[in-house]
Amino acid sequence: MSTKRDYYEILGVKKDAAKADIKAAYRKAALKWHPDKNPNNKAEAETKFKEINEAYQVVSDEKKRQTYDQFGHAAFDPSSGMGGNPFAGGNPFGGGGQTYTYSSGQNPFQNSDFGDPFDIFEQFFGGGFSRQPARQRYSLSIDFVEAVKGVTKEVEIEGKSHKIKVPAGANDGTRLRFSNFDISINVKTHPIFKREGYDLFIDQKISISTATLGADVNVRTIDQSLKLKVRPGTQSHTMVRLRGEGVPHLQGRGKGDLYVRFIIEIPEKINRAQRKELEKLSDLGL
Repeated sequence: MSTKRDYYEILGVKKDAAKADIKAAYRKAALKWHPDKNPNNKAEAETKFKEINEAYQVVSDEKKRQTYDQFGHAAFDPSSGMGGNPFAGGNPFGGGGQTYTYSSGQNPFQNSDFGDPFDIFEQFFGGGFSRQPARQRYSLSIDFVEAVKGVTKEVEIEGKSHKIKVPAGANDGTRLRFSNFDISINVKTHPIFKREGYDLFIDQKISISTATLGADVNVRTIDQSLKLKVRPGTQSHTMVRLRGEGVPHLQGRGKGDLYVRFIIEIPEKINRAQRKELEKLSDLGL
């Protein structure tokens, strides 16, 4: 269970507060707890100031507020394991089809970066206050599989060599914070796998006979090749979920799932013997 305070409580507003009331509450709280206003209690002020800005960035945004009202802090916690429903608009494949599940063995705002609270404050109030020194930001490009499994890269920053440990489960845009600089992760696309949160998606082509009669096929995962049973009468675009074959949860336990979409492959050309056999099947109503 999250130990973070309720965002509405932080701002001192009710859950159904109007935008104008939220804005006014933010103005009052941010001015009260700005570190420059609290020179004798700067550590506590900085903590509360960041907390106030984080709360405001969520409840002042219609989409984030709606998600927070439904899921609470888990919606923004990368270790919560909250992945979007892949069939509710987040499915990279689109379309419909049957779905069934094998056991092997959403966040629409996951990895949310709430930004620099001093930037938010200055945009809202303008200048007039001092701010913390800007942190240097650098980007690091890694392969898709490296992001899933984790990797250590040696890079040169500010004239020095640094070993950057990217945790398993990192995604495009994940930010790693070091003592005096930040690293933003850029993940390259993969020719076969697609990713949605902690879930992976892959297309698996099957023949007409396999779809009709059923058979075992070899399916590629990130780590290995698995034998998967295709049920007789499988329709094209049917999806199968392999539990625990997805992406490790960032700073948490468990993994997402792998969704396999069966695509029935229709041959562009067939020989005479194949045509005759298909004609026989057509006569039988197949």
